[in-house]
Amino acid sequence: MQGDQPAHRHLLPHFTRGDAWRGDDPVVIDRGEGCYVWDTEGNQYLDGLSGLFCTNLGHGRSDLTAAASKQMDRLAFYPNWGFAHPAAVEAATFIATVAPGDLDRVFFVNSGSEAVESALKFARCYHLANGQEARHKVIARRWAYHGTTLGALSATGIPNLRDPFGPMLSDSVRHVDNTLGCAGESGMPARELQCVAAVEEAILREGPETVAMVLAEPVQNGRGALVPPPGYWQELRRICDQHGVLLCADEVINSFGRLGYWFGSERFGAEPDMITFAKGVTSAYQPLGGLAVRGALVDRVWDSPLAMFVHGSTFGAHPVATAVAVANMAAMRDESVFANVLLNEDRLTGGLRALMTGHSCVKDVRGTGYFHYVELMRDRTTGTDLSEAEFSQLLTGGVLERFVREARVLVRPDSRGAAMLAIAPPLVADAAVIDDLLARVDQVLDRVSGWLKASN
Repeated sequence: MQGDQPAHRHLLPHFTRGDAWRGDDPVVIDRGEGCYVWDTEGNQYLDGLSGLFCTNLGHGRSDLTAAASKQMDRLAFYPNWGFAHPAAVEAATFIATVAPGDLDRVFFVNSGSEAVESALKFARCYHLANGQEARHKVIARRWAYHGTTLGALSATGIPNLRDPFGPMLSDSVRHVDNTLGCAGESGMPARELQCVAAVEEAILREGPETVAMVLAEPVQNGRGALVPPPGYWQELRRICDQHGVLLCADEVINSFGRLGYWFGSERFGAEPDMITFAKGVTSAYQPLGGLAVRGALVDRVWDSPLAMFVHGSTFGAHPVATAVAVANMAAMRDESVFANVLLNEDRLTGGLRALMTGHSCVKDVRGTGYFHYVELMRDRTTGTDLSEAEFSQLLTGGVLERFVREARVLVRPDSRGAAMLAIAPPLVADAAVIDDLLARVDQVLDRVSGWLKASN
């Protein structure tokens, strides 16, 4: 009976409308293998979103579950407050070895939101260590998602996520333009781009002596896989250096192979002071997030009267989670997983662009690596966007979600600023899986086209 399943009675879902949750029997995912999952009714789905941008090695990896079991048998838990354990040490050493530049200190937490909270608090501690007590403001970008805890949500630039909690949020974050449509004319220097100028203008407007940090994703998730123009990250580095501001790359999605590299910063030649990570560090087999920081910055805090990074949590650097992280990262290295992404990314990007050519309801395809978005409209040939009613029915009304489920492909309908589909398969997806994914997305777009024609 609809609305009378145990899930309806007892489970409170994340980011799910009540009418949607109550209206239909929920899909209960029961098991997974590789790039596919099955529900309790035996229906197979292609996991075209890697869970939520995180099951990078795919499902059913017995080596990762074995690593967790082995660690539980030896040491299931001990805190990281003044102590260490081998799993956390090995995980931190592995990450420090592959992180770009001199980001060689790793602070572990449990999620991406906590990782961003940690970056905000470290930036504050660093400036306090330098006697610059006025530095507390953060420059972030519109439509960027940086998490849901109150500090991270203050940095998040998505109105409908922020608005209910507005009175509770910090007023120290200033949001500037993201890189959507920020390409400039051919040959234009990056420093002349409006999206670059907006960052420096915000720092100058607030007063550089009050700004602690610039926070940005290498490829921004919110508003749909926004790939930065050439030179953008180099300009962020120049601006931050000029004004004494720390630069943080939020790589909760971008890291651990999503863009074909250990860290997305490498793809764009970025040189941040801090990198936040989560999701793919364990392929989601255990909750783990963290902050990689330049060692010199940590030493400055430790050598100051403050003497410590004033932050921590009970489960940070959990031995089971860090043991799984080591096994996960070793598998990524040993199985040439990133090479697979770089080998097949053109197949995915090209295939999605071919679908755009064949479907006038597709406005744009953006992304790189195994991280893409398809943006929808009513009719590209006439330049007609979705009406407000069509947008509402497709997204809020669940029409697009129904088409996705009927195609048995788990890609994400996204309404953040436009009607979009998020597409991010596991990094182990080969050519055959990519082709299967494209065929299922084609089916979804066929349904959208038919629905739009019928709604005329």
